[in-house]
Amino acid sequence: MKLNTINNKIHDPKIRPGRGIGSGKGKTSGRGHKGQKSRSGVAIKSFEGGQMPLYRRLPKRGFKNFNSQKSKIAIINISDIEKFVGIKRIPITEKINLKSLQNLKLINKKYERLKILGNGEIKNKINIEANKVSKPAKTKIESAGGTISIIK
Repeated sequence: MKLNTINNKIHDPKIRPGRGIGSGKGKTSGRGHKGQKSRSGVAIKSFEGGQMPLYRRLPKRGFKNFNSQKSKIAIINISDIEKFVGIKRIPITEKINLKSLQNLKLINKKYERLKILGNGEIKNKINIEANKVSKPAKTKIESAGGTISIIK
């Protein structure tokens, strides 16, 4: 047996199957004779020899609601609105609502509702129309002189 020394450690050389009878892994390359496992491209994943597989022994758990409304609500902070007003992506004179934000391509078309959150500060006087508004956002918008209307 030939030994290689790397970083003062002794390692066995890499086994190269199918390189002749003298290598110890020649001819069938350690796969035995015939049968499914001797062939290439065969993967017997999660097969437990006829025993009931683990994924079938364990009980089903959980539930995912496909009609969940949370995924259909667009969330935007007042700091983001202020930033877009600052770079003149959102005009101050217009009413800011879901449709206008979607037309300006600031919010994806898949959303059906809009929620305004109060993270950040707002200096401009803006008019917002949204489905939901957090209390800090409402107070910050009204203290800046803006108006907010809630859609039912």
